[in-house]
Formats: sequence, C-alpha cells, structure tokens
Amino acid sequence: MKTPRAFYSPLAIGAPAPFRDLPVRLERMIHFVPPHIEKMRAKVPDLIAQVDVVLGNLEDAIPADAKLDARRGFIRMAEDNDFAQTGLWTRVNCLNSPWFLDDMLEIVPAVGNKLDVVMLPKVEGPWDIHYLDQLLAQLEARAGISRPIMIHAILETAEGVKNVEAIATASPRMHGMSLGPADLAASRGMKTTRVGGGHPDYAVLSDAGEGGARTAYQQDLWHYTVGKMVDACLSAGLKPFYGPFGDFSDPLACEAQFRNAFLMGCLGAWSLHPTQIDIAKRVFSPDPSEVAFARKILDAMPDGTGAVMIDGKMQDDATWKQAKVIVDLARLVASKDPALAEVYGL
Repeated sequence: MKTPRAFYSPLAIGAPAPFRDLPVRLERMIHFVPPHIEKMRAKVPDLIAQVDVVLGNLEDAIPADAKLDARRGFIRMAEDNDFAQTGLWTRVNCLNSPWFLDDMLEIVPAVGNKLDVVMLPKVEGPWDIHYLDQLLAQLEARAGISRPIMIHAILETAEGVKNVEAIATASPRMHGMSLGPADLAASRGMKTTRVGGGHPDYAVLSDAGEGGARTAYQQDLWHYTVGKMVDACLSAGLKPFYGPFGDFSDPLACEAQFRNAFLMGCLGAWSLHPTQIDIAKRVFSPDPSEVAFARKILDAMPDGTGAVMIDGKMQDDATWKQAKVIVDLARLVASKDPALAEVYGL
C-alpha cells in the first residue's frame, strides 16, 4: 500500500499533480453521444447548454467497423466546441479490447486539456485503475497536459462488485462509479434482458386476502448493488451514479429508477435518449419543498447543534446534516439553472 504522500504524487515526471479534492461540478445527467454519426455531432453545441455532461461513447453500441470513426469523431467534437462549465467525458473501449490503447494514445495528446473524465468499462479490480492511472500520467507528461484527467469506473461485473471498495480507493484520479446493469446481469447470470429498471417477476406477495387473492409488489433488482456502490464511493469521497435505462418508451419507469437511485445517494444517471435529459434534470435536482424545509432547519440551527421543533417535527444535529446535503445541492443546481434558482429562493 502506498503511503499517503506517495498516493498524491504524479506517476510520471512532468504529469500534473492529482486533485486533492474533486472539482465541484453539477453532473445530474451524463448524456451519451455516438461521435461516429455526423448529424449527432452537429447537435453538440445545443446539447452543451442543455446537459451537465457530454460523453463521447466509443464502446458498447458502437459497431466494430465504426470504432475508428467514433474515436476520430470524438476528437473532432472536442476540438470544435467550447464546453465551458459542461463536462466533457469519453467512454473508451474496455482494457482487453483491440481499441483501448489507441483510444488513449490518440485522444489524450489531441484533446487532453479539454477532457475531464475517462469512463472505463468493465472494471474488475484496482489493478485496472492502476494501469490506466499510470498510462494517463505518461500521456499527460508527454503531451504537456496541465490538468489531471479523472477516471470514472463502470461497475458491471460480479468481480467488480466484489472489489468495489478497493476500486474506489485505487487512485486519486477516481471521480466516481456508475452502475452498468446490463453487463452486470449477464456477468451474474441474472435471467433478464432488460437494461436497468425492475422486472415483474422479481416481486414479493402480500398475505392472502378474502378468497385467497394476493397482490404482487415488484422489487428493485439493483437495490443491493446501488447501496454497496454508494457506500464505497461516499466513504472514499467519490460520486456514485445510476447508469442506463434502456426502455425509452417507458418514461415513468425510468423516472422511478432514477428517483430510487437519487434517494439512495446517487448524484446523477446516464441519459441515452433526449427524453431522458429532462427526467434526470427533474429527479436529480432537489424538490423545492424539500429545499424550503431544509433551509428552515439550517436557519433554526445555525451552528448545527442542539434540537428544535419545526412544523411539529424534532430536528437535531443529524437532520441538520441531512438538510445541509439538500441545500448544498440546491445551491449547486441554482448556479447553473436560473429558473430553479428563483424557485429555490437562492
């Protein structure tokens, strides 16, 4: 295990020093763009104003014969746009693919000074993060990159879930993690072809009523894994995210899955279709009534100590901490969204 001082040392001579604290940024939705399609790249200038993160996807959903075009398209997309406060990410191909190394060798020298995060798929353990960490440092040093590029791991294999805590603390470059439910389902041998969300057969039954009637209540297939990921991320100071929801025809189910993840501690989710942008924006921005009540708690307990009664409910230092989470998020949202800033009164 590295000593604390060595943990934060650059891994190559001339590479930028790692962040001690993650940059404070709003990341309610990570919007996926297939960069090999020219008409999709043409929409990026408008997307920048609508989303918190634009991600150029090079991995799953990109055909094998379009991988090189996707890589070149992402570089062009990065070069042609000013992303300002909107994050620029890329999901590269997995480490054992024939495309990963060239993804890194071409993208970092070309647009590394614009790139915020590399999303790494199918992370199995800390060794995967160590490899990418060292490679990024070498490429940053060679290309004269002035700001460290962060790493976001996708949790989508049984081994990755088993090693989630070690992954979270593998490198100071770690930004956070996303749940990858489709690949994880296959890795676990789960009997579902759905991409995220629940399943009608994963349910509990009520007790029998009159005539023996019973009601089935669908359960959340991903509750355990999201909880484990959130604990690993937050204990390491990282950001947890829900991943994709694949049924674009069911916005209510998408919103329910996103909301479950939000309540459990996730800061955002992937948006794979334009209709999911507003869902993510709505879900991962705190409810105005919750913000108003949280502000009452903070106003009544300025130093966070003691206990008070507000609207018939007892509040103490624990609820003060809960209120601060909500108000801090509301302030971050308000800094980017003038309409919500007005609603929040911030």
